[in-house]
Amino acid sequence: MEVKVLQLEGVKFNIQARSHTIACDQPADNGGADSAMTPPELLLASLGSCAAFYAAQYLMSRNLAQSGVEVTTTASKLLQPARLGNFRVLVKSPVPLTPEQTEGMMRSVHHCLVHNTLKSPPEISIELTAPGS
Repeated sequence: MEVKVLQLEGVKFNIQARSHTIACDQPADNGGADSAMTPPELLLASLGSCAAFYAAQYLMSRNLAQSGVEVTTTASKLLQPARLGNFRVLVKSPVPLTPEQTEGMMRSVHHCLVHNTLKSPPEISIELTAPGS
């Protein structure tokens, strides 16, 4: 899996994965034009859309619903070091669920790749290259 990020101007970036491109920017009070989501918002978007995928798959595989899943993700900005914490993922089913179905859907959502990645912090290597080095 690979994603490339290219600075367009100032603090605005294009992010490319396969043949898809999204933008990233900062709010005006942080030097941007507020033309796109910030990196932390993209992280919440990734977590929320992953949870939504697993919830939708659960419902579709049981012929309970073909659309209508809603997910809201929130987090707090923490300091020292600067990071996000206190994540909350609220999954709304478009149809009523029995207690057994609720439990099954919760199990399914807990299989989300992004959720599991955040629960078990990955090793991250940061490298820098520059012309002439």
